[in-house]
Amino acid sequence: MIDFDEELKRFKPAIEVNDAEEVIAKTDITDMVDILKMITEEKKAAGKKSDEKKEARLK
Repeated sequence: MIDFDEELKRFKPAIEVNDAEEVIAKTDITDMVDILKMITEEKKAAGKKSDEKKEARLK
């Protein structure tokens, strides 16, 4: 049989939702938007370098 008093003594409450929100908000998580931004910036930088090389050849 379950001894409820003993179970209550061993009970440890779960993390509160507000505490969990704070931990999640403080954590730097890379999501798909961040990844797409990085790829776009890399493509732009690569395109600029390519354009500079083309301009140098034309001179």
